Amino acid sequence: MLLVTVPKSVIVLLIVTAIVVAITIVLYRLGKKTEARQAEQNEQIQKAAQTVSMLIIDKKRLRIKDSGLPQQVIDQTPWYAKRSKMPIVKAKVGPQIVNLICDAEVFETIPVKKEVKATVSGLYIVGVKGAHGKLETPEKKRRGLRAWATRKMKELNQSK
Repeated sequence: MLLVTVPKSVIVLLIVTAIVVAITIVLYRLGKKTEARQAEQNEQIQKAAQTVSMLIIDKKRLRIKDSGLPQQVIDQTPWYAKRSKMPIVKAKVGPQIVNLICDAEVFETIPVKKEVKATVSGLYIVGVKGAHGKLETPEKKRRGLRAWATRKMKELNQSK
């Protein structure tokens, strides 16, 4: 009978590999479930969407408790989302002033103090079109040390 001894490092490597494979499989399945749930929610949002003309008063990123949304919406929000900042738009819809939650991609294109035609589903703004012509898309601000340094250099050159 031939006995083969396996080094401890190989055993540890096999255990670590098995753990990594198991974690990858679990994350893949959770991702698929989340993706299916999100697709279902988007479908429901699109079904309930209406086009509304509104005057945008203000837009900010606020915590949900500071947003001025109805208490029922704040109570239904999960605990982990209450601490994060959400894009909130204050708009005049007809005679009412309403606080609405906005889609993150749409938030950047919404002009302040202008009238727009927005696609709204409940308290959620899904899309925005200009009421009188096209909307101006703002330039994306570059972030980082290099962008900061070039901005400071331009400010110094303009002040001279």
